[in-house]
Amino acid sequence: MIARRAALAGGVALLAGGAAARAASRMTLAIGAKAGTPPDAICRAFAPFLSQRLDGAEIAIRNLPGEAGLVALNALAAAPPTGATVGWVSAPNLPARMVDHAADGLLGRLTLIGAIEREPIAFVSPAAAPLDSVQDIVRRAAEDADAVPIGTPPAGSPPHLAALRLQLLTQTRLNIVTFPSALAARQAVIAGNVAAAALGLSDAIGALREDKLAGIGIAARARAGMLPDLPVLNEAGVPLSATIRRGLAVPVGVPDAVVQRLTQALRAITADPAFREHADETGFLATWIDGPTWTAQITAERQELAKLWASEPWLQSGGG
Repeated sequence: MIARRAALAGGVALLAGGAAARAASRMTLAIGAKAGTPPDAICRAFAPFLSQRLDGAEIAIRNLPGEAGLVALNALAAAPPTGATVGWVSAPNLPARMVDHAADGLLGRLTLIGAIEREPIAFVSPAAAPLDSVQDIVRRAAEDADAVPIGTPPAGSPPHLAALRLQLLTQTRLNIVTFPSALAARQAVIAGNVAAAALGLSDAIGALREDKLAGIGIAARARAGMLPDLPVLNEAGVPLSATIRRGLAVPVGVPDAVVQRLTQALRAITADPAFREHADETGFLATWIDGPTWTAQITAERQELAKLWASEPWLQSGGG
């Protein structure tokens, strides 16, 4: 009996090792965005760094758009727990979908490996008619809510949620106008069709560097090294911190050996000078957060977003 148990244990270990080996040689990286979009481009730029740290593993990007990322998250959670399918996930997208689609059980079906990218939300205005600070937005909106439109990507996106949080924080009704994409919102503010916009820094950094946009400030605790002259909102008396964090997740039940290998790969990528240079060029910070810490952060963020949803639901009837 003891020998049989030992043999069974050895078989389980062998299967786990085989799963780790398969995950290391070939992997599908699922993302909840259409091919050719900025989020897809960010994921595809990350994939070669992951492949290199997994000994040249073949990584296939699988685009699963729909319901603001929920389709991909559900597909990831339902994937066989072998490590062959990994998800490129982000927050606040994940906790927001838990709120606006009543998907509270989603986080319990995923194991977060860790976050490797942190991107601040930037508030920008037209270069031809720049605003001095975020207080200009608040003051003008207080005087006439219809006079200062603020553009954002679609409802429920991280920049849109940041604008809603600014509205709640300042207790001032803002004229928030949503656009079909970050590109459309950026073009609207460059053209002066809106007085300001909230965008992920990666969507704004090119236009800021080319002086097509004027920076109002970033919703972060400290200035970003790639744009040191762009102030943080807190310098204007608005303590709003809003960032996008991106990393990897797998279905619950993936062998520990696979989780550990992916964790080691992400930690190594974070310290890679080439990846850090890519981050500076793209508009995000290369920072490592381990899986348990990121899970706790997302849990807290879900609670905060639930309070925001109660006062300002960002989707009509919870639709996608």
